[in-house]
Amino acid sequence: MAKKKKIPSIKGNPRTFDPNFKGPVANRNCTDILCCIIFMLFIIGYILLGLIAWVHGDPRKVVFPTDSEGHFCGQKGTPTENKSILFYFNLFSCTSPSVMVNLQCPTTQICVSKCPEKFLTYVGTQFPYRKDKGSWTYFSQFCKSSFAKPEKTLSQMIMDDDCPTVIFPSRPLLQRCFPDFSFVNGTLTVGNKTVFEDGKGSTRNATELRAAAKSINKILDAKAIGVKVFEDYATTWYWILIGLTIAMLLSWIFLILLRFTAGFLFWVFILGVIGIIGYGIWYCYWEYKNLQGHHTSYLTIYDIGIQSDMNIYLQLRQTWLTFTIILSVLEVVIILMLIFLRNRIRLSIALLKEGSKAIGYIPSTLIYPVLTFILLSICISYWAVTAVYLATSGVPVYKIIAPGGPCKHENKTCDPEGFNTTEMSKACPGAQCIFSFYGGKTLYHQYINTFQMFNLFVFLWLINFVIALGQCTLAGAFASYYWALKKPDDIPPYPLFSAFGRAIRYHTGSLAFGSLILALIQMIRIILEYMDRRFKESQNNISKFLQCCLKCCFWCLEKVVKFLNRNAYVMIAIHGKGFCRSARDAFNLLIRNILKVAIMDKVTEFVLILGKILVAGCIGILAFLLFTQRIPMILEGPTSLNYYWVPLLTVVIGSYLVAHGFFSVYAMCIDTLFICFLEDSERNDGSTERPYYMTQSLLKIVKKPTI
Repeated sequence: MAKKKKIPSIKGNPRTFDPNFKGPVANRNCTDILCCIIFMLFIIGYILLGLIAWVHGDPRKVVFPTDSEGHFCGQKGTPTENKSILFYFNLFSCTSPSVMVNLQCPTTQICVSKCPEKFLTYVGTQFPYRKDKGSWTYFSQFCKSSFAKPEKTLSQMIMDDDCPTVIFPSRPLLQRCFPDFSFVNGTLTVGNKTVFEDGKGSTRNATELRAAAKSINKILDAKAIGVKVFEDYATTWYWILIGLTIAMLLSWIFLILLRFTAGFLFWVFILGVIGIIGYGIWYCYWEYKNLQGHHTSYLTIYDIGIQSDMNIYLQLRQTWLTFTIILSVLEVVIILMLIFLRNRIRLSIALLKEGSKAIGYIPSTLIYPVLTFILLSICISYWAVTAVYLATSGVPVYKIIAPGGPCKHENKTCDPEGFNTTEMSKACPGAQCIFSFYGGKTLYHQYINTFQMFNLFVFLWLINFVIALGQCTLAGAFASYYWALKKPDDIPPYPLFSAFGRAIRYHTGSLAFGSLILALIQMIRIILEYMDRRFKESQNNISKFLQCCLKCCFWCLEKVVKFLNRNAYVMIAIHGKGFCRSARDAFNLLIRNILKVAIMDKVTEFVLILGKILVAGCIGILAFLLFTQRIPMILEGPTSLNYYWVPLLTVVIGSYLVAHGFFSVYAMCIDTLFICFLEDSERNDGSTERPYYMTQSLLKIVKKPTI
């Protein structure tokens, strides 16, 4: 075995090198075996959890509304198959504070085939019954069971909870009957009435009814927006796919052209981004000027508050003025960065060209993001399906809700059958036994929340592992290019496939180790965010400050760990050592060359970010013109969208992610080449015995005095 030699010490730290080192180590051993075993056990447990949740869960519970007895409205094969709409007996009771505590309105809810279309009271149907049975026939369809005639007195009917005291014109919304509100001469009405009887001898107005309906809307508002968003996606899904396909083609073309015209394309990126932002400034200012004198021009965002309809904000001058200022500041920042970093940018362009050569010799690396996308899609889909099945596991659980006032039995479980004859019902007059949620008393049901946490944690672990696998695989392929003395003759065959095989066979444990650290940090951040939202109202200024500091610290920690992991995976791909050893070596190597890292890495990253912004910006402008019907003579886009910004943001964000997937190959290539160069410059001196593996062009770039 050749004896290891010493390189002159750097700041007192002696370095050794293997004179026989000629690229990524072929003879390797499995690393971090214990973590690999733990990772496999977690995956097996994750699969078992998914199977158990699939057996116990029922996704129909989040699709169909549920009546007071836990029956699905509109579900095929059930007595309520033809009754797909939920009807509330006493909507006024929904103003009770228990609505937000229990997420249920404390009144009887039944499934009906259609909503009432006129005003009727139970008492009002009793008097004309003998002469006109039609009113009772219509009213009785909103009772829990059919009655031949209204024989019971009002007090007895209320006690037995058989029928509502009053019905009023309603319309279905999210498969629930809501009052049919309208404005007549600026006055709120229900069925063209401002006041009406509640069936108990009192008079109510439309404003009271709207307050009750708003309490339910607080629960259903997110679902309402979700339905509208789903409708927009159903209308524009093929346009979104076309936009993402164009983004993929643009990214691919840019990456291919970078090999030959890196400098030219860089200035195309720069001028393109400046032009897009400039167009945005002009358009925002144009909208700002056009709204001058409009009846909404004097309003501010503070005046209208939080609205779900984004079009309301776009009618304010303040909104467009804010956009103009933000885009102007961004334009100035980019121009200043170009002025002060012009010398570094020239070096970055040269490094991009060197990376282009590596990708040109290993073109299969451009296909790898597709595999990463497929694996990430599988992980996300499995997590989402498992979460839904876990959330819908169990049997109906009923709880006592007392709208009339405090009750010692409130929130206790109950049995809806025969509840009115129990002692709890007598102790709390007016209390209802209402369906609350799906659960159970078995060990599985008691730990549903724990299983959801496990589901989320393993999901984060798998997501980070897939990303780590991609980084290690690409690093191994590009390291094979760098450590080939005669390029491309000495590049081993199928370098990407070989690197992927080495990463899976030998370094699954190391990749799982790095992913585990990152997943733990992300899990803590999610818990902190949940606690902040959960206890936001009860926090004082000190606790809010500490919470903010913790979230900031863990955000910074996540960024640092991601950077260290990325470079550790490069060292793993090259030397085949364990995660801790590789992370330590990578950290020491970067610290010894911190100035080069700061300049070369970050400026190059800036160039690639400009490319991503250009791709997303081009697709975003096309999507904006299409979804807002600005180019009907050229291409007619979808009409009657609820929120045009929903498919627009989807296309922009999706295009950016597509571009990020392809440009990340370039970023990983440059990072790997840079790490390899630092290793090469410390191992070798350019002599015949110890020649440099870097190309002459790269040697001139990085050894340049301006560095």
